[in-house]
Amino acid sequence: MTYFCGNVKGSVSGVRVTTRSTAARRFFLSKTHSYSKHGGSVPREPCIISQGPQWPLAPSAGLQAPQCFGLPANPRGPPARADSTFKVTMVPGDGVGPELMTAVKEVFKAGDVPVEFEEFHLSEVQNMASEEKLDQVLTSMKINKVAIKGKIHTPMEYKGELASYEMRLRRKLDLFANVVHVNSLPGYSTRHNNLDLVIIREQTEGEYSSLEHESVKGVIECLKIITREKSRRIAKFAFDYATKKGRNKVTAVHKANIMKLGDGLFLQSCAEVAELYPKIKYENMIIDNCCMQLVQNPYQFDVLVMPNLYGNIIDNLAAGLVGGAGVVPGESYSAEYAVFETGARHPFAQAVGRNIANPTAMLLSAANMLRHLNLEYHSHMVSEAVKRVIKQGKVRTRDLGGYSTTGDFLRAVVDNLRYRPTY
Repeated sequence: MTYFCGNVKGSVSGVRVTTRSTAARRFFLSKTHSYSKHGGSVPREPCIISQGPQWPLAPSAGLQAPQCFGLPANPRGPPARADSTFKVTMVPGDGVGPELMTAVKEVFKAGDVPVEFEEFHLSEVQNMASEEKLDQVLTSMKINKVAIKGKIHTPMEYKGELASYEMRLRRKLDLFANVVHVNSLPGYSTRHNNLDLVIIREQTEGEYSSLEHESVKGVIECLKIITREKSRRIAKFAFDYATKKGRNKVTAVHKANIMKLGDGLFLQSCAEVAELYPKIKYENMIIDNCCMQLVQNPYQFDVLVMPNLYGNIIDNLAAGLVGGAGVVPGESYSAEYAVFETGARHPFAQAVGRNIANPTAMLLSAANMLRHLNLEYHSHMVSEAVKRVIKQGKVRTRDLGGYSTTGDFLRAVVDNLRYRPTY
């Protein structure tokens, strides 16, 4: 609300009011000025007055950036601080995961984001995985309800356990819905620009059920599990998502022409749920045709819903359309928990320690996490800083055709945090 009281002006909650009344002027001055013993008024530190937590601004304090990547302090002052701090579970994972998490922590510190991380290192390839550590991570996630996670690499060698720690985490938390929003980044041109589609993947059953055995020597049976309950659940999630986000179409992706019973049940479940949402257009498409259509004409898609393996493939294909695994965020949901991660899950092990990883996807995932925590101000601040750096085109990592390092990109993001959202 912007006040014009005589010749005094200020802002509260984004509504403009113009008045010259004495009462209004006194009210405004009581919010913005204090009176000295010699008479007259002295401006107070400005603050944002709104519903919910109040975030006072402190322009006199320097924006302190951490020094891991040699980031300078920002003299323009920190963004708003919330009154309370949110605890979030952090699992850096393998490959460049720890470096990306360091980037998230540094941007959060520079932006004065009110989040405290409980960090756990869980890795099958670095001998840092055990039942005890898995239980610690699960306990933290169940308490905090929100987590941010890097890719936990799964070795291909069979060591007596078919289910990876990544899959066990999903099952124990019932993270049934994986959501990847594939959105073109302004300022970075690809073959298809202005893309905006969402991929929703069921990720607790299907081909990733970890049910394999050798029936006779030289013959392996791998079971794909499809249930009506979970198929209807993910279909309802997709239609609810489309309704909430104002989207117009849901496409079910399948291979029911070959797997007539398994994918047939999934397709039937989607069709039954679609009847409950007459305002949302529904169609279905075979997985191989869907891959071709995504490359030729991705604009025909809005929300896509599919079983586990198909979603893994389509996530990566779609990420390649807008710049690759380094720029697409993702998240996984259960009825109680939310886990934020990159959309295309790659450890990028060959980049470890070389300071070349692109932190865009993880930073955007972190911004989505802040939105989930109702920290809209901070979410917008982080995501807009990242997108502004991409749009300016001066600082780009190697995967986007540039020569900048992770530290260069991070410094640019921190510098752009000074453009704080206004309401």
